[in-house]
Amino acid sequence: MSPSNELPVAWSRLDVSEGLCVGALATGPSGFRLEAGEVVVDERERYSCRFTVDTDLAWATRRARVDTIDAGGTRVLELVRAAGQWTVNGERAPELEGCVDVDVAAAPLTNTLPIRRLGLAPGQYRDIHVAWVDVPALKVRRMKQRYTRLTPSGGLDRYEYRDPGFGAFDLTVDRDGLVIDYEHLARRIR
Repeated sequence: MSPSNELPVAWSRLDVSEGLCVGALATGPSGFRLEAGEVVVDERERYSCRFTVDTDLAWATRRARVDTIDAGGTRVLELVRAAGQWTVNGERAPELEGCVDVDVAAAPLTNTLPIRRLGLAPGQYRDIHVAWVDVPALKVRRMKQRYTRLTPSGGLDRYEYRDPGFGAFDLTVDRDGLVIDYEHLARRIR
């Protein structure tokens, strides 16, 4: 099923003083494109981030570009996945081999990738490894994540997201797999 909503959606961040994310999912002839931007203002940090992720028709990441502006200046990160091999800013990254998804920590939009790609039935779970991008530092590392599809509630699909570093969070998503509520992190406002 192709996404039905190519309009931007917006999330309010719940884990910082002020934070707003805006993103869109678009369908193309050879895959999907996720585009998002985020601005965060907190006692600890102030930054903006913009990213684009291109996938194939099976929702597997082909490339991603992430740009940030913070107190340290501007930075750009480019990830490319071809024939199962990753490069980070043009340099081969063998530690990411086996990863299919990229997870940009700036917005809930990249959670759509494994949700759509895995096609889990309620009660099923899958452990995956992703190329996780820390924002605003733009450090990339391999991260193990688990997605469990929960019983739907109120007409919305539900998932539990879990990773060893941050713990477990409930996600509710719309019919396109776009996050509506990401427990303790973000809530969709449009």
